[in-house]
This record gives sequence, structure tokens and C-alpha cells, in this order.
Amino acid sequence: MQQDSSALDSTSLNFQLKPMTSEPGGSDSRRGRGTSGLRPEEYVPPGVSRMRAAVSLSLCLLVCLALGLACVLLACLWSSRFRGGFGWDGSGLEFNWHPVLMTSGLVVLYGYAAVLYRVPLTWGQSKLPWKLLHSGLMLLALLLSALGLCAVFDFHNENHIPNLYSLHSWVGLSAVLLFALQWVAGFAGFLLPCSPLSFRKRLKPLHVWLGGSILSLSIAACVSGINEKLLFVLKGDNQTSPYSRLPPEAVFANSLGVMIVAFGLVVLRILTNRNWQRPDPQPQDTAYTPLTQEENE
Repeated sequence: MQQDSSALDSTSLNFQLKPMTSEPGGSDSRRGRGTSGLRPEEYVPPGVSRMRAAVSLSLCLLVCLALGLACVLLACLWSSRFRGGFGWDGSGLEFNWHPVLMTSGLVVLYGYAAVLYRVPLTWGQSKLPWKLLHSGLMLLALLLSALGLCAVFDFHNENHIPNLYSLHSWVGLSAVLLFALQWVAGFAGFLLPCSPLSFRKRLKPLHVWLGGSILSLSIAACVSGINEKLLFVLKGDNQTSPYSRLPPEAVFANSLGVMIVAFGLVVLRILTNRNWQRPDPQPQDTAYTPLTQEENE
């Protein structure tokens, strides 16, 4: 009996000591599971990874800002240097407003407004001012686009040129109309206090998808419009070289098209990178009314 008792005591002692060993199920293993299976030297604290994301996003936003300004500058220089300047008299000088206004509004300003929620300076702050700024920039972009359409329609009507016969015009007008519908729906869904939260939740995925689609259509319209204009004006007559010989104006306008495409790609990269999304709001930052309620974009 005494031997059996000592054996039981020894077994109990071994059983109690086993969890203290560094076996796969022990404390070392539990610590590894807390860091997603990474070794301690590979673990990156969440704050450090968020800081890295903010730095890389800031650099990408600076590239986006520079490309957008370059697009507007090149569009202005093309119309002023190669096309004779600007006017509002139904002549070709009025048409010259069209590429400048469409590039500035439908592409550049639209892209800036789209990435506004990704700016790290807005993280951790109330979303209401940025909602209002986003909506205001989008409205300004829409107004510039509408003015650009007025310029080209007025030019066509004054010179007896048919409207809306080219693929470029179809794509461009579709982008502007979708843009207008997008702005109205966004204002009704995200800014009106009477908007139900359930409607906003259903609208948000569509709003995000349609925003990127409108930007893609806008880029396609601008690039096709540049190409169409060059084919019209560079025919080899009136002391101009044909487009096929790539004269200076063709090089300049093609460069504008490349800049527009690059700008759009950078904007879409910023919008689709999940690591660069606005962090989830804290409960104390959430208000009751739809106008001030925080959401992660």
C-alpha cells in the first residue's frame, strides 16, 4: 500500500509538471499563436504596421497630387500654345476650354475628392468635415464637367457640326450623367439626416464601385478625345504635319494622355489598397444621426 501511494504521488507530480514544459501545447506555443504563427523576431506591432502604411500612403498621395497638377498644366498648355488660346465666341477658341475643363473636373478634381478619405491627416478625426469637403469637391468637379460639355456643344452648334456621333462623346456623356446620379445619391444617402442607416449600408458598396467605374470611364473619354482631336487637326494641311509623323503637338498631347492614365492608375491603387483604408471609428466618435455618423470607407 505504501508503494502504491508513492507511485500515485509520483504520477500526480509528473502530471502537474507537464504543462510547465515548453512543448508544442505549452506557453511558448500559446505565445506563438498570439502572433499568427510568427517567430518573436518576425512579429510587427500593429502600431508600427499602421505607421508604415501611413508613410507609404503619404508618398503615393504626393505622387497623385503631382500627376494631377501636371495633367491640368499640360491640358492648359496644349490649348494655349498649340491651339491658339481660349475664348467663348463659338469658335475653336471656345472648344479649347473643353479638354481643360474635362481634364480638370472629370478626372483630376474627381480623383482628388475620391482619395480624400485616405489622407492620414483625417484618421482619428470626425468624418463630418471631410464628408462635406468630399461632397463639395465632387460638386465642383461636376460643374466644371458640365461647363466643358457646354463649350463643346456650343462650338458644334455654331459651326454646324453634329453632336454625339462619336464613341468618345458617348463615353464622356455617360461618365458625366453617371457622375451626376452618383452625386445626388451620395448626398441623399450620406448627408441627409433623414436617410435611414439601412439604406446607407446598402448604398455604400454601390457608391464605392460606381465611383471607380466613373473614373475609369472619364479616363477613357479623355484619352479617346485627345486622340480624336489630333486626328482632326493634324492632317498634313494648313502648314501642319500629319499625325502619323508625330509632330511636336502630337508628342505633347500624347504625353498628356499618358499622364491622365498614370494619374488614374495611382488613384485606383490608393482606393483599392485595404491597408490604406481609413481606420474603423471608435464608439465615442459615433453620433446618432446619419449626417454625423462615422463609417469606414
